[in-house]
Amino acid sequence: MTATTERLPATRTQSRIVAILALATVLGGLGVGASLSAGALLIVDITGNDALSGLGSTMNAVGAALAGMPLARLAARRGRRIALASGNAIAVLGAVAIIAAAAAGASPLLFAGLAVLGVASAVQLQSRFAATDLAVPENRARDLSLVVWSITIGAVIGPNLITPGEAVGEALGLPGLAGIFVFTIGAQLAAGLVVWIGLRPDPLIESRRLAAVARSADAVRPSGDGPHPEATAGRGRRAQFLVIALIALAHATMVGIMAMTPLHITHHGGSITLVGFTISLHIAGMYALSPVFGMLAGRIGTRPVVLLGFAVLALAAVGAGTGGESMPVIQTALVLLGIGWSMVTVAGSALLTEVTPLEVRPRRQGQSDTIMNAAGAVFGAASGAIFAAGGFPVLAGVAGALIVLGVVATALLRSRRDSVH
Repeated sequence: MTATTERLPATRTQSRIVAILALATVLGGLGVGASLSAGALLIVDITGNDALSGLGSTMNAVGAALAGMPLARLAARRGRRIALASGNAIAVLGAVAIIAAAAAGASPLLFAGLAVLGVASAVQLQSRFAATDLAVPENRARDLSLVVWSITIGAVIGPNLITPGEAVGEALGLPGLAGIFVFTIGAQLAAGLVVWIGLRPDPLIESRRLAAVARSADAVRPSGDGPHPEATAGRGRRAQFLVIALIALAHATMVGIMAMTPLHITHHGGSITLVGFTISLHIAGMYALSPVFGMLAGRIGTRPVVLLGFAVLALAAVGAGTGGESMPVIQTALVLLGIGWSMVTVAGSALLTEVTPLEVRPRRQGQSDTIMNAAGAVFGAASGAIFAAGGFPVLAGVAGALIVLGVVATALLRSRRDSVH
């Protein structure tokens, strides 16, 4: 059998795996997108305190950060299929806890449930890495970006399920806002079922099998034909942590500016409708063009796309810092913020796979997701105090410092030497 005929079945398998991961992400995203919107409203209903409404997204980020490494370790031991499906099952428990908290009016249980539901976000993040397990190097960013793009559907449709969710909740004798979490349960169960049935062969396990076959072939070659495995593992370690850092810095920048945008708009007389429209534009910027950036990374390389992403984030920070009362400028800045984040996240995630040996990829990917979510939660929380001290101009200045650090981390990479493919 020739290399060409061997590659065709592998290409078909990879295409099917990406399709399965995208479908599961769409289903899981419906629950996450709806729950984030309803969670903030439910917090206010139960606690009676508007100031606590932002804790919904914070608890989601905390849950995603805490789940990143355990899911990665499970994937390393048992494969992506079991890790992703287990994450969906845990997210179901979170939704059940939220419904129980709404029925009982128990705010501690509500916050705990929102954190457990954050595991669904960790599953979405790990799914993008699963799309790279069997991808050929030149298609890694593209395949990863297709899974990232599928998040758009849930992010856009999810919040619109609040009204029908209220009807479901009332029909079941629950508080209206709890009804949307019934949809969340169904969405997470469906996503887990799609992964459990469809993700065969398991991409991570299959990639290890193919790597073992390749090593067996290398063993019969003359000495010196390829790098020693230990040398390959060691030379990329520095690059791995640089990539993890730059992804986290881009994410923190995005979360910090986005978190304070609603307050900035309302402080300048903007309506809640305007806030919703602006955030929708931002979300579209985050996900809608991700396949374009994936294909671009395949053509010109991952590092150039990361640098372009930081340049776009810098433009967004400038726009946010100088926009003042001009809502078109603020909206443009928020779109650019989403686009810059997408470029760095898509290309950076593919770059992390590129510089990490197969045997430690799940661990590094889990570390990246955990650190990324933690950085977003920390800077998102700090952004309130920074905004109170000096408004968007000061916040944009701090975000600019994070962007500079991200550029420095990217510049320190030596892609050719550190790449292990």
